[in-house]
Amino acid sequence: MSEIVAARTPSYSRIELASVTSRVQANLLGNIHGGEVVKLADSAAGVVAQRHSGGPAVTAALDEMAFLEPVRVGDIVRTFAQINWVGSSSMEIGVRIETQPWDAATEWRHVGSAYFVFVAIDGAGAARPVPALEPENEADVRRMREAGIRRAHRLAKRQEIDAARLIP
Repeated sequence: MSEIVAARTPSYSRIELASVTSRVQANLLGNIHGGEVVKLADSAAGVVAQRHSGGPAVTAALDEMAFLEPVRVGDIVRTFAQINWVGSSSMEIGVRIETQPWDAATEWRHVGSAYFVFVAIDGAGAARPVPALEPENEADVRRMREAGIRRAHRLAKRQEIDAARLIP
């Protein structure tokens, strides 16, 4: 029998991660490769999923990744990750990505946003239950509502694709 865990708030697992980019991460245009930015965002989201669920969690989907501006070599990249929604074993984590040149204390630039879906797993790799999410303010309520819309769209898209595969 599994232990019942009280609902957790978004602030319980919210994190910020930062790193400095280097030339080895650059693409042919001299900017940081988009995959490197996704990797950093996925790492931040993974920490949030682990913290909220109280154990291992794996990336199930990258629901959306928007690149707003390029990330340049030498930029400090900062990610803010927060849980937006939970189901029985799955969680949506939103990540905001910002940059600042390493050699100048300028304003931080919002360069990207992403929404990851994680599933909490047990030692055998099977899905396990996660604590409920208790919003702390109106912004959290808005995030939960928007995450529910993204989930509904994911499920509808899957259903439509499955139905289309049955058509000869």
